[in-house]
Amino acid sequence: MNEGRKDIIQVLVILIALVFLIKLFAIQVLDSKYEKLADSNAILRQVDYPVRGLIYDRNGKLLVYNTPEYDLQVIYKEIKNLDSAEFCKVFRLSIEELRKTFKELKKKKEYSPVKLTTFLTQLSNDDFARIQDRLDDFDGFYIQARSTRSYTTSAFANGLGYVSEISKNQLDKDSTKVYKQGDYIGQSGIEAYYEKYLSGQRGVRYKMRDVDGIDKGSFKDGELDTVSIPGQNLTTTVDLDLQLYGEFLMRGKSGSIVAIEPATGEILAFVSGPSYDPNMLTGKYYSQNFKFISSDTSKPLFNRPLMAQYRPGSIFKIAQAMVALQEGVITPETRVVCNRSIINCHGAHTNEDLRGAITHSCNPYFHNVLRRMLNKGKVNDPFEDTRVGLEEWNTHIRSFGFGSPLGIDLPNEKSGLVPNGKFYDRAYGGRPWKFSNIYSIAIGEGENLVVPLQMANFAATVANRGYFYTPHLVKSIGDSGKPLPQYLEKHYTTIDSSYFIVAVDAMQNVVQGGTGQYRASLKDIIVCGKTGTVENNPPLADHSVFIAFAPRDNPKIAISVYVEDAGQGARAAASIASLMIEKYLLGATQRKHIEDYVLRGDFL
Repeated sequence: MNEGRKDIIQVLVILIALVFLIKLFAIQVLDSKYEKLADSNAILRQVDYPVRGLIYDRNGKLLVYNTPEYDLQVIYKEIKNLDSAEFCKVFRLSIEELRKTFKELKKKKEYSPVKLTTFLTQLSNDDFARIQDRLDDFDGFYIQARSTRSYTTSAFANGLGYVSEISKNQLDKDSTKVYKQGDYIGQSGIEAYYEKYLSGQRGVRYKMRDVDGIDKGSFKDGELDTVSIPGQNLTTTVDLDLQLYGEFLMRGKSGSIVAIEPATGEILAFVSGPSYDPNMLTGKYYSQNFKFISSDTSKPLFNRPLMAQYRPGSIFKIAQAMVALQEGVITPETRVVCNRSIINCHGAHTNEDLRGAITHSCNPYFHNVLRRMLNKGKVNDPFEDTRVGLEEWNTHIRSFGFGSPLGIDLPNEKSGLVPNGKFYDRAYGGRPWKFSNIYSIAIGEGENLVVPLQMANFAATVANRGYFYTPHLVKSIGDSGKPLPQYLEKHYTTIDSSYFIVAVDAMQNVVQGGTGQYRASLKDIIVCGKTGTVENNPPLADHSVFIAFAPRDNPKIAISVYVEDAGQGARAAASIASLMIEKYLLGATQRKHIEDYVLRGDFL
């Protein structure tokens, strides 16, 4: 028995040793062979760039594809008797440009007179067709095929992002050491976030050459060649028709539209206004177009749905109501007199219960509600009592997804701000503070900051009666049919689901008989929404805000609209949101007068 066990152990030791020996051989022999080949003037190393993955909308419509382009590469040592005038004629360069290009070539970090170095980039199909028959006339020059991104539509630019040449800073930070100078990489949006899936894996081909540089075929019959692996295709969550309609409605306006499917967290529309045509950031004119777009004072590259941080205004009253219910400081039947000597209000209402206070957006009601939450008398000192209450409030509010990045599959998402005790300690320089110093957060003003993505996610959370999936833009990667695993997880708030019914009822009342009734209501579809009008710096007009979901039961869409300098939330934002809901649920809009109103942009 012992002898058999000993034999097994010996066999295992031998197998492990063999594995290590094979690995060492690969590292010390094969890898060094690759290095030697790269430095050899007799062997030409050509990179086989993979095809970048395609990108589709949720219905299979192609959004991003690849267009062939070519780089002209050179081995400087192989250049013989170059006819500069003829070369410039073929490649449409001036003598000055040719000299400048050679000068810059020799400054490149990767430059070697015996290695392939990129000389000209981004030659088009037309360029290639014109020069391919003349390439043999210029010793030392070679064509390297690759591809550039092209877009079927001008929409969704801030979500898709763009691809450009990797920067020196990016190269320095590249821990994988996969990329080289001259490679292209996703710089923003989906292109950047999903770079490792889209980019694929490059291959390498080794070719033998004689002393005159003439191609003599594959080295070792292609034994050391590797085949490139194409990048994986992505299917996004975006409905292109809805996206196009949203961008149509946002023309000439600054702000955002974010629409989410509550049951999945899939983003249906992701509109940043103003935006740009993504086709401008491809090809040989990338640099000058990027400079032009970057200098635009309207900031089209600024991704407002996840980077713009705004005060939320009255939409925040929905969250305040549910926190107060959870903390037991009010009930749905609690009434508060609309005392406008405490804080200003609007509309003809006097003494409302919770549903009525939301319906008519009563400021004094929520001033009273926040005071009850922050000053429960748990501590005798009123300053410390406010601090204790604020921390409890902060915990609840953050559970809705406010105050930190949600984790969308895009770079540069901002967190917004949910103030806590430490924040006010810094704000007041160590001086005492209490409820009377911070009460403006009760109505979504003051120090509260949210990003439009968080607003839409909040609407989806109410639609789901207390939970949300992290909003995301990619529905499936490759053939998996699934998004990344983190987008399949439910996130629950700290609020009992029963309290959300009160919020749903009130939001339905807002649209059917409150501040949103004139432009947000739809025939045969129950829309639940909340208006918000956010104070701005005079003489600029207030910002217009609206969140909503529809239908009331089994909601299919949740949405936030934020239009800068457009006045009341019931006007611009509510109109746009209801048109988007109508478009998505019915396939077309039937209220031409509302659409015309939005397009005119006369909201004040």
